[in-house]
Amino acid sequence: MSKKVYCIAQFLPKAGQEAALFKVLQQLEPNTLREDGCLQYIVTRQIQSPFAEGKSFPIVFNEIWADLASFEAHCQRSGIKQFFEQYCLAENGLAAEWNVCIYSDEPTDFDAPTFV
Repeated sequence: MSKKVYCIAQFLPKAGQEAALFKVLQQLEPNTLREDGCLQYIVTRQIQSPFAEGKSFPIVFNEIWADLASFEAHCQRSGIKQFFEQYCLAENGLAAEWNVCIYSDEPTDFDAPTFV
């Protein structure tokens, strides 16, 4: 098992704002990919298929971080804070809703060796 952290960050754009929000999110990729601990950071948009008819917000970041500390450092970057303030929290922002969740590939009872 690993200490990797997997983040799924979903965004529901306000009416008519999907292309604009997607473009803003794409602009976060280059600097984030340069961060220590960032293994993957890709913004995607939902596409239609009869084999994948689940419900989701239409724009999703798929992220992999080396560890929780790397993910939390990313969340504290001024550019990330500014994105949420300007595009999510502001009344005239582009996102109506968002949902950011992190996951681990380790079972809760995993007996990982500790290194000192």
